[in-house]
Amino acid sequence: MAQSSVVPAAQARDDDNEFHYEHWTPRFNPWVITFTVTLATFMESLDSSIANVALPHIAGTLGASYNEATWVLTSYLVSNAIVLPISGWISNRIGRKRFYMTCVALFTISSFLCGLATSLPMLIFFRVIQGVGGGGLQPSERAILADTFPPERRSLAFSLYGMAVVLAPAIGPTVGGWITDNYTWRWIFFLNIPIGILSLLLTSRIVQDPPYLKRVRQRAGDIDAIGLGLLALSIGALQILLDKGQEDDWFSSRFIVTCAFVAAVAFVAFFYRELTAKHPIIDLSLYRKRNFAMTQIVMLLIGAALYSTTVMIPQFLQEVLGYTATEAGLALSLGGLVLIVLFPIVGLIGQKLDPRLMITFGFCLLTFGIWRIGDLDLSISFWNAASWRVIMVLGMPFLFVPISVMSYVGVPQEKNNEVSGLTALARNIGGGVGISFISTMLVRRAQTHQQFLSAHIYPSSTQYLALNNGLTGALAHRGYSSADAATHSAAQIYNLMLQQARMLAYVDTVHVLVILTACLIPIGYMMKKPRFRSRPVEPIE
Repeated sequence: MAQSSVVPAAQARDDDNEFHYEHWTPRFNPWVITFTVTLATFMESLDSSIANVALPHIAGTLGASYNEATWVLTSYLVSNAIVLPISGWISNRIGRKRFYMTCVALFTISSFLCGLATSLPMLIFFRVIQGVGGGGLQPSERAILADTFPPERRSLAFSLYGMAVVLAPAIGPTVGGWITDNYTWRWIFFLNIPIGILSLLLTSRIVQDPPYLKRVRQRAGDIDAIGLGLLALSIGALQILLDKGQEDDWFSSRFIVTCAFVAAVAFVAFFYRELTAKHPIIDLSLYRKRNFAMTQIVMLLIGAALYSTTVMIPQFLQEVLGYTATEAGLALSLGGLVLIVLFPIVGLIGQKLDPRLMITFGFCLLTFGIWRIGDLDLSISFWNAASWRVIMVLGMPFLFVPISVMSYVGVPQEKNNEVSGLTALARNIGGGVGISFISTMLVRRAQTHQQFLSAHIYPSSTQYLALNNGLTGALAHRGYSSADAATHSAAQIYNLMLQQARMLAYVDTVHVLVILTACLIPIGYMMKKPRFRSRPVEPIE
């Protein structure tokens, strides 16, 4: 076990593609620290998707409708999104370790209370608290890893972090479906308790705050309560808009219009406040650095691709092909197994390759993977469906690892906490936008195809008559009366038409996603290649 030590950084130019940091060696092995902080992050990432498949069971148990039960998801996402951008600001003022442990404790206790909830309002209230605790976990882990490893060694550390935040949403539906089918939805929340306790014990013993954070705390100013309130209002209204937009038919709903208005006005007011406040919550000057600004755009797009396809694939398998929730989740989980192998490999080679090349290659793989999903029909096998996710996720490590590294390039070390929070926020907002986009696209395109197909189904149509006569004869052969056979035949033809319309809507949505991701292939070369300052690098065991 090594003693903590600090190596003062040499003076360097304030260049967007140069690292500025004070080298610090923690007491414990960096990989032990990585495992410790990844534990709680994996728990939070898993919980963000594990409850999706349990909503019908939650609604039934608590005497609520399915639409009312969706607030179990929305309430968590709103409170989570509000905390993400201010997590760095809080860490700088109370200490990152203290903030991280507070978040773990809050998440664990609220998980226990969620499992004990006896009514929907009670569950929603505890989910809000859970979201507050969960919002600080991922940004804190990123910042801890950024300080624990020197810049040239961060790619492998971030590969393990990326494996947690990408793998957990992939296996969440499978785990949630299995627990719900075999036990009760309450165990979805009770599952977090032992993990949270273990995380607290390890963190208290192993994790440290680097010396520079003590200086940052001493320079901390007063709390900008107005900026904090405006930010919470803006992010909260935006998250509700994205989550409820399609359900309420977007801007035909007065509620959605109100949310959009509140989000826009609050954001403009917040932007002005941050430019004029003496001690702003978010340092907007970070966005002047090319690499940081570009990584935020790319992370937003990664979030959109990751979360939208995580929703779209199981939805297609359940809605169109009739898979169970567990079977649909299993199709995603196979891609997660690939990530377990691929992330560490990409982390190793990422220490030698140009991160811009990795980003370009990652978007190429992602585009090809999404393009393959468009080759779907009503007779595909389970293994064919599972291969969609497997091939699509091949590009994720090549995007996630270099972006995680590049987001800190040229940023002062004391801003690491803020960088982590804003990057996590970009990914989550991207996920909300992606899910809203595909939800709207699927509904609208299904309606369009339904109108087109129904226009070609009429009694005098030769194809319709042939199909109807064949189905009627088959049903009559099974013992149906002539009248019942004719009725059931017409119903089956109609259901087949709806199924075809939904399938074509998925094809259209995939094609749009392919075009969007293909346009992003060259975006990596809009960033500056990072340069490491020459200095001896201490080996990391």
